[in-house]
Amino acid sequence: MAETFELTNYNFYSNRLDMELISNIVDTLKEILEEDKKQEQPLFLRVADDFIMNIARKVVQEKKKTFLIGITEESASGKTVFVDNTIEAVVRDKKEGIYTVIRQDDYYKDTSRELREAGSYDALFKTGFSFDTPDVINLSLMREHLEKLKRGETVVSPRYDFVTCVSDPNGDVKKPAKVILTEGLYVLNEEVRDIMDVRVYVFTPIDVIKDRWYKRAVLRGKTGEAADLQFRDVNDTAQKYIRPTYQISDCIINGMVDKDYIKVITDKILSRLSEVCG
Repeated sequence: MAETFELTNYNFYSNRLDMELISNIVDTLKEILEEDKKQEQPLFLRVADDFIMNIARKVVQEKKKTFLIGITEESASGKTVFVDNTIEAVVRDKKEGIYTVIRQDDYYKDTSRELREAGSYDALFKTGFSFDTPDVINLSLMREHLEKLKRGETVVSPRYDFVTCVSDPNGDVKKPAKVILTEGLYVLNEEVRDIMDVRVYVFTPIDVIKDRWYKRAVLRGKTGEAADLQFRDVNDTAQKYIRPTYQISDCIINGMVDKDYIKVITDKILSRLSEVCG
């Protein structure tokens, strides 16, 4: 009986301390968000009502669990750059086990045969073929890999060549880590979004997206009519498949924010959380 009473008393005390810490983290994050709002180019454009509380609870009560963050937006919006800049700003220690990145672009299905048969990108696009719908991505394989990483298993992601459309199954070894970042057009697609702990949408104005997209298209061997045809398809499919995920995202991030400000605000978040958490 005495042991049971002591255990109950300990659990009550521990839970009370957890709730106090969670409350302090919530207050700290809200304060930082208010400071961010005052910037000419704030990083956070919108945050869901329960997002901060959920993050605080995970920080305090799920310390040992893997944290899976899904980041999406339209093609050429800056998702990849945002992920890389955030990693550079936040992760100072490069040792294994801290983070792993899964990029949806690696999971494009092999369409090299279709390209060869068409003879060119122009001819392929004129058949109505699209590189910008969920069915050209092997989302089931990506989900399988993400779930394995969350369970602590190592996976080998494929590697996709955007010029030849060849998918090599023997790509890069991805090891389990405390934080898994996954980014791409369809990481918030209904086939995978339920396994995300945090759902992030990167918002970038369409004129900026168009400029970035055409510059990148040249590097991938698409110019002239082929580029025009694909960009029209990119815009149409974004309206149908990607933009609706804006509504179910936990937070909306500004795709126009530069790396220096990402570093400033992440340093601020980490230093203040360190003070709060002791």
